[in-house]
Amino acid sequence: MKEIGIISDTHSYIDEHILKNLEGCDEIWHAGDIGEQHVMDELEKVAPTKAVYGNIDDGSLRATYPEEAIFEVDGVKVYIIHIGGYPPKYTAKLKKRLKELQPDLFICGHSHILKVIPDQERKLLHINPGAAGRHGFHRMRTLIRLRIDEGKPKDLKVVELGLRAKF
Repeated sequence: MKEIGIISDTHSYIDEHILKNLEGCDEIWHAGDIGEQHVMDELEKVAPTKAVYGNIDDGSLRATYPEEAIFEVDGVKVYIIHIGGYPPKYTAKLKKRLKELQPDLFICGHSHILKVIPDQERKLLHINPGAAGRHGFHRMRTLIRLRIDEGKPKDLKVVELGLRAKF
């Protein structure tokens, strides 16, 4: 069994509240728009971290992290890319990629909107953890924790990190 933290759209922001809510994770997955390397450095202190770059990430982050990550954890195939849309309204290119890869979990960020959607057509779970950073239009900063056990994602939990800014 593995405990996973899923985060996105930090936009250079990391705080103790984020780090505390990721404690105990075996791995952290960042779905892009990291912002600055110090965010990854702090996440790595908590747990091994996989990440993809996002549209706001500069050349140094793009040279360090891939556009997409494809890997398997305890029998669960994972595909992460920053801009992914939502089922069933994926782009033609992404539909083709999902058909080719056939992941069990598809994770993206970009919209700053937390969504967890079973994609029945593709037999996958679509996850967008929302945004953990303070930049953007979202109201609540969020991340997701879940367990991967016996080849299945389980016990998904949304963690609210607090308001993006004072209103």
